[in-house]
Amino acid sequence: MIVLALDVTMALGLAVLRRVLHDKEARRSFLPFVGFRDERTPLVLVGRMDRAETFLRELARGEQEFRPVGIVCEGAGAVARELRGVKVLPDLSAATDLLLSEVDRGRPAAVVFLDDLLSPTDLGVERLGQLRAKDVKLLRVPSLAEIGGVDDTVMREFKLEELLARPPVSLDKTAVKALVAGKRVLVTGAGGSIGSEICRQVAGLGCGHLVLLDNSEFSLFRIDQEIGDRWPTLSRAEYLHDVRNKARLTDVFREERPDVVFHAAALKHVPLMERHPCESVLTNVLGTWNVAEAANAAGVKHMVFISTDKAVDPPNVMGATKRLAEAVVRAQQTGEGETRFSVVRFGNVLGSAGSVVPTFRAQIERGGPVTLTHPDIERFFMTIPEAVQLVLHATAHSAQQPDGPLGVFVLDMGKPVKIIDLARQLIGLYGKVPGRDIEIEVTGLRPGEKLFEELVDSSEVAEMCGQSLMCVTDRLKGARMTEAMVHKLEQVACTGDNAAARELVFATLAEVRALTPDGERSGSVLPMKRA
Repeated sequence: MIVLALDVTMALGLAVLRRVLHDKEARRSFLPFVGFRDERTPLVLVGRMDRAETFLRELARGEQEFRPVGIVCEGAGAVARELRGVKVLPDLSAATDLLLSEVDRGRPAAVVFLDDLLSPTDLGVERLGQLRAKDVKLLRVPSLAEIGGVDDTVMREFKLEELLARPPVSLDKTAVKALVAGKRVLVTGAGGSIGSEICRQVAGLGCGHLVLLDNSEFSLFRIDQEIGDRWPTLSRAEYLHDVRNKARLTDVFREERPDVVFHAAALKHVPLMERHPCESVLTNVLGTWNVAEAANAAGVKHMVFISTDKAVDPPNVMGATKRLAEAVVRAQQTGEGETRFSVVRFGNVLGSAGSVVPTFRAQIERGGPVTLTHPDIERFFMTIPEAVQLVLHATAHSAQQPDGPLGVFVLDMGKPVKIIDLARQLIGLYGKVPGRDIEIEVTGLRPGEKLFEELVDSSEVAEMCGQSLMCVTDRLKGARMTEAMVHKLEQVACTGDNAAARELVFATLAEVRALTPDGERSGSVLPMKRA
């Protein structure tokens, strides 16, 4: 009997040893019994149960740095207590408490949002601030358009501006994929905030060839390297060119033969363009004319101009030149050629170069104060990925309706946000209290700055024409933006006479909008200063 018992014990021991050696989960379960500690980062999963199950299955296949400790799925607590050995938590509050307790035991922790069922904003600013103050990682599984693949365990950290945004608009990507899949796509301003995100999304949607054009050496190098690393098999070409140079631009279009062009190159900093109106004319107006002409000459199927809400009843040079650039593209819409021209107009994007969020972040990180120009100032906001998704959506909508109305597509930006509320929310996300830990200081409106931005000009009418899209057309028939008008602006801008360039910009704008030079301007603004 003793021999039999020893044989059985040894057989069981060998079976357990074999399991421990070959099964990662069994090995990890066995470690506490021999005094070892699981050093993997505790991870809470947030999302639908099917996504959580897929994620756990994929996580178990490889050597991962995370140890799932909880799952949050809205309404799931009533039907399941655990999934694949991981406890199902009742809500996000319980998940936060669990993560903070792990951190208090000296373990770094993380939470991953698997889909849009719940988002970090559902936690509230105070809870988010607590998690960020404790260095808890806030992760998400990117969309297929972002990663260009199907690996459900690929994760990236939320950017801070994503924690400030409203819930993103959910759109059908079928039409967008049909727009760019297998197509030759060219992006001007490819290294900028919007241009680089366009490059990422069209690469993820399977474009056939991507052309990146920018006049900034570092910005172009950075996006070219990123595209090459993330989509190594994608055919691409980069050009260090300026849209002001028509001859070189025409050569690029002739050589690359793009099917779709996204024109994102622009000078967009309002105070800076107030001091340099000549530069604003040469890039924003002349550059757009050059791109449109090159697109027409090369037989591009679709050209899209990226505009801004600053072009609506503009009191400043940047907005005025973008409104004239819109007029350039609108003139092309009714001109000769087979190219379909579209204008897409949207408001501020969180986290873009020169935007308010990076400025506020830098001020908070050095201890304040956070400065804003007026306590009542409001702006429309969305994240860069959402803005680009809507641009692609608008372009696909236009491409599907070649005989549809011509004009400007305006994106649904939701409700405007008070900048002071944005500042308070951002301070809270740093785990600090506005007014106590970080002061907020009002400095006064700058020349040409509006209190409130709008999406439709007083000389325009708008109607809904698709999901999250409005189509905007002129109320009155103003003058067409002609080659002679563009060249006159170019000649004045090339002299470097900023006062003359500013005067001509607003005179031309009044003519295009069918207004007198002293026509009404909406919004509360300060008097313009002469350069």
